[in-house]
Amino acid sequence: MEFIIRKEIFEEAINKVGKITLKKVSLPILENLLIETEKNFVKISATNLESGIIYWVLGKIEKPGKTCVNAKFLNNVVNSLPEGLIKFLLEDYTLKAECDTIKFKIKTLNPEEFPIIPLPKNEESLFIDNTSFIKSLLKTINFPSPSLSRPEISGIFLSFEKNLIRIAATDSFRLAEKKIFQDLNLSKEYNLILPQSVAKEFIQIFGDKEGKIKISFSPSQIFFEFPMEGIEHSQILFTSRLIEGEYPNYQEIIPKKFQTKIKIKKEEFLNQIKTASLFSGKMNEVKLKVKPKEKKIEVLSQNPDFGEYKSEIEGEIEGEEILISFNHRFLTEGILAIEEKNLLFELTSEEGPAILRPEKSEDYFYVLMPIKAS
Repeated sequence: MEFIIRKEIFEEAINKVGKITLKKVSLPILENLLIETEKNFVKISATNLESGIIYWVLGKIEKPGKTCVNAKFLNNVVNSLPEGLIKFLLEDYTLKAECDTIKFKIKTLNPEEFPIIPLPKNEESLFIDNTSFIKSLLKTINFPSPSLSRPEISGIFLSFEKNLIRIAATDSFRLAEKKIFQDLNLSKEYNLILPQSVAKEFIQIFGDKEGKIKISFSPSQIFFEFPMEGIEHSQILFTSRLIEGEYPNYQEIIPKKFQTKIKIKKEEFLNQIKTASLFSGKMNEVKLKVKPKEKKIEVLSQNPDFGEYKSEIEGEIEGEEILISFNHRFLTEGILAIEEKNLLFELTSEEGPAILRPEKSEDYFYVLMPIKAS
């Protein structure tokens, strides 16, 4: 194998692909990148057996071939090279390279040992704005928690419907759902559970990409493809196994009736919760005393070692007076996900679920369980 490639292009590719490689594993091949030629492209692949990625870059191919190189070592070496062209030549199990006045040799592994990465076939697919999709994932990505007994809730739920994508996640204490309204033209509805780790890899890989991304899915696999600029060819293909099982029907637990409804300024509420959190104890507890007659909410917290905190916020309040406690971290994360100036906070009871949502938009809600009174 022999090819010439620009350093900055190759550097970006191996940096992206290397994000999913494993370190210090029983299968050394998983620490490596598969580098091979394909027509006018250099094709770079990596896998951790759960997810896999292929990245194509244009290069001058002198002689076809393929090899496996340690991902971390190659990345470190290429990052230290000057800008310009790099010439690679594979001889037996040694990859030789030249860049400017620098020459180096890297030992390689047998490429035939590299696992096969599944490719999309005739799966149904759709196109979606990548920035919008990532922004929506970020509103749910931190909520799943690992569960051996209930693996389905350890992932992120993706529902592709006629004119809507739902993205949801829960850890049993809170649940978030983000909607993307778009006509998908699908033949049927698809419900998938994406591993949380894969969602984080997706954001690392595609976070700086602007434009449409192609999503295809089979019963056990999902594929994400991003095109190469100016050429009808994929630049990145990222694929993952899906979590087996059926996601809980969370729509059933979303409350419809409320004891108290509040409209409040987001930033003021957020700032007071953050300050109150400094005085909270081991339970991360912050109390809210809602007073409809005065149209005020008291924010309370105390810690036997540091002291106590009390403040008031004005808001539009309907319903009954209520004293309710929340984990300040969970409450803060829900508030941060709302982008509008005002938010709605709807309470069912002192021990029942509460809902945070934007004042105007219907594309997001956050269900949060309170801390039960001791």
